[in-house]
Amino acid sequence: MTPQQYVQDKAAGSGSSFYYAFLFLPPPRRAAITAFYAFCREVDDVVDELRDTSVAATKLAWWQQEVGRAFSGQATHPVMQALMPHTAAYGITGEHLLAVIEGCRMDLDQTRYLDLPGLQRYCHLVAGVVGEVAARIFGHTDPQTIHYAHRLGRALQLTNIIRDVGDDARRGRIYLPMSELQRFDVKAHELLKREAPWGYSDRFTALMRFQAERAHATYDKALALLPEADRQAQKPGLMMANIYRSLLREIEADGFQVLHQRTSLTPIRKLWIALMTHWRGR
Repeated sequence: MTPQQYVQDKAAGSGSSFYYAFLFLPPPRRAAITAFYAFCREVDDVVDELRDTSVAATKLAWWQQEVGRAFSGQATHPVMQALMPHTAAYGITGEHLLAVIEGCRMDLDQTRYLDLPGLQRYCHLVAGVVGEVAARIFGHTDPQTIHYAHRLGRALQLTNIIRDVGDDARRGRIYLPMSELQRFDVKAHELLKREAPWGYSDRFTALMRFQAERAHATYDKALALLPEADRQAQKPGLMMANIYRSLLREIEADGFQVLHQRTSLTPIRKLWIALMTHWRGR
């Protein structure tokens, strides 16, 4: 299997909404974003799939070393072998990749966030930086587009956090800020229990509505930053925004039933949203 086939299989096999946005890119950019996405999946899977934190930490340390080797011309992993030919063309640096790894490392050391600023640091690393790299690959002429992409990445991550409250609780993690749980009188053990009557309540619904409002506001602020000159090039990001915002609205309409299930859109619906965004350009 070639490195290009490896990253293609990794991206397609993930079932992620991102894959549908990649389909509309010209081949060179599609190859670059597919390789970058595969890198993100590899390091994220280290945390999600390994229960032994010491083993996971060792693997993340290996990935940090692999990034250094790759930028020295000695990549050994197929993901890095597929990604490196694109780094110079799209301004992808080792610092970008190391930031993503650092964000994943936070998952090993931290299962709670006391307040929003702490959570924002995490979102910056695992989503904001990813958005910046993606925007570089999609193409941009205005520096403000990078700021738009960073904020959009954070909006997507806030949506993920809302969707995955139950899945994260199963792993003993809570990404909703503790200060906000206190504000809405929601107890951590109620989330960790993940079942009625402990988890679902008017208090929980109010907390989640507050999270959704923040996510929507972040989408609005991001889209307001996108320069008109780069709107055409940044269509894949707009596709992601529309797919994830549709998911968020689905969760809202279902009354935030996220503790015992993981809401998702069908592949056909994701593709339809991507197509509509491609045609409308927004």
